[in-house]
Amino acid sequence: MNFPYSPKKWLTISLAAIVATSIGAGAMAQSSNDGTASQTPNQTQTQTTPSNQTDKADTSAQPTAQDAAEELTLEKAVEQALKTNPKLQQARLDEKNASVNAELTYDTVAEIPSEFVRSLDAAKQKYVSSAQAKMTEKLNKLAVQTTENQIKLGAQQLYYALLHAQADLELKKQSLERAQTQLKVAKAHFDVGTKAKTDILQAEMGVAGAQAALAAAENNVEIARMKLNEFLGVDLNKKWKLSNDNKQVAAPSMTLQQAQEKALQQRIEITQKQEELNLAELNVKLIEEYSALSTYPGKIARNNVEKAKLAIEEQKRTISREVAEAYYSLNAAKLGIEFKKKAKEAAAESYRLTSLRYENGLATTLEVIQAEEALADQENQYEQAVRDYNLAVVNFETATGK
Repeated sequence: MNFPYSPKKWLTISLAAIVATSIGAGAMAQSSNDGTASQTPNQTQTQTTPSNQTDKADTSAQPTAQDAAEELTLEKAVEQALKTNPKLQQARLDEKNASVNAELTYDTVAEIPSEFVRSLDAAKQKYVSSAQAKMTEKLNKLAVQTTENQIKLGAQQLYYALLHAQADLELKKQSLERAQTQLKVAKAHFDVGTKAKTDILQAEMGVAGAQAALAAAENNVEIARMKLNEFLGVDLNKKWKLSNDNKQVAAPSMTLQQAQEKALQQRIEITQKQEELNLAELNVKLIEEYSALSTYPGKIARNNVEKAKLAIEEQKRTISREVAEAYYSLNAAKLGIEFKKKAKEAAAESYRLTSLRYENGLATTLEVIQAEEALADQENQYEQAVRDYNLAVVNFETATGK
């Protein structure tokens, strides 16, 4: 191959490119004095705030914020939510009120001697009122359990949302590093006359785009953190330190049939419908004993029993469907992680090869930028796939009544 420059000239170009690449990869946390490569964020941050878009990020407040950040695991987030979530606290107060009302009803009907119960109205006043109070008390306890399950689900969803936002922020930092490295390489080639000014301009566009994406990611972290704090019932400005280790959680190992059977045994909705059936059957029993089932109230009471039975069967079908949907969504999310991981690895290799081709004069700056954008996109999709999978696990466990 005939080169347009002398071997000495090509040696100078190669050395310049190697030095520029080494600087970009090894010292990206420090900003250069060149105005076109400014606005480098502090790469050592774990908890970040929006970038001030200057040559060197202001990190004076970051160590203090990081030191003050409390470590938060998924289990701790759920535990905190169960203690301080406002909605759950209200549900617990409703349960206490139901217990007080039930005690009042028990005391009232206890004053009615059984031998004085000779009419249907008196029987309903003594037995149905007591049964209704007992059912209401039990259903309120179940309502608290239902709310607790919803709070657990919500806490886990918001925890993973913040974890994903932080991971996305780190990816945006890496993308900015790659864009700045490309700018340094383009400048090195321009300085020795092997690349045009347009290469530098294109690289600067890539840096500007990466900086904008970084600023948006920083804002997303703050928003996700405040949403989590609001749900947990703590100070909105409270800082958390989330672990990035082993973000992919393990899914329960069971077949669809096993999951559906488990859900029918554990889901609170079935118990609620069964209590409604018990009350309807009690009403029929009282009408039969103190009146006649052939009367209009008797016919209505028997119809209500049938309606309660149908409601139970309908609830069972609904639960079975919800479990099936969660089961299939979980399997799809698991496969999605595998596919996205392969796509991310392929994009990383494509970016590496394109960068090498550029350094040897065989690729344009635009091709490098496009390869970097493709890599950043695949990295984001992989992180999203991990988040979707973790949420699918949570939804599946909730569907089975865990």
